[in-house]
Amino acid sequence: MKYLHSMVRVRDLDASLKFYVDALGLHEVRRSEHAAGRFTLVYLAAPGDEQAQVELTYNWPDENGQVEDYGGARNFGHIAYGVDDIYALCARLQQHGVTILRPPRDGRMAFVRSPDQISIELLQNGAALPPAEPWVSMPNTGSW
Repeated sequence: MKYLHSMVRVRDLDASLKFYVDALGLHEVRRSEHAAGRFTLVYLAAPGDEQAQVELTYNWPDENGQVEDYGGARNFGHIAYGVDDIYALCARLQQHGVTILRPPRDGRMAFVRSPDQISIELLQNGAALPPAEPWVSMPNTGSW
């Protein structure tokens, strides 16, 4: 058995790509359009880790322009990534307008959410970084 990918349904493909690619730093591995089924699949991976992929599934709007509402997405736990510098990535995410819901106060773990409310866990590779501001003083926001 081999892990292939996790699939996340997204309501707005452009907003999701801005989050996963521009802010989080993943890159597009492949994309396929399925006109008969009215959906687009975009596969993303972390740089240097092509084997662990996230599949974004975008179901096209219906003939009335309506996009399906998937709810709060709490039924999907989270996607986790090991990162080389959790403070630098959290700062980058903030620069892209992403709220850090659970700041890396411990230098080890943080949580953010995608535009579709998918929870993303960020874990510092190796040992935790020494506690640092502004993260130490930053409160939790919302839920993750």
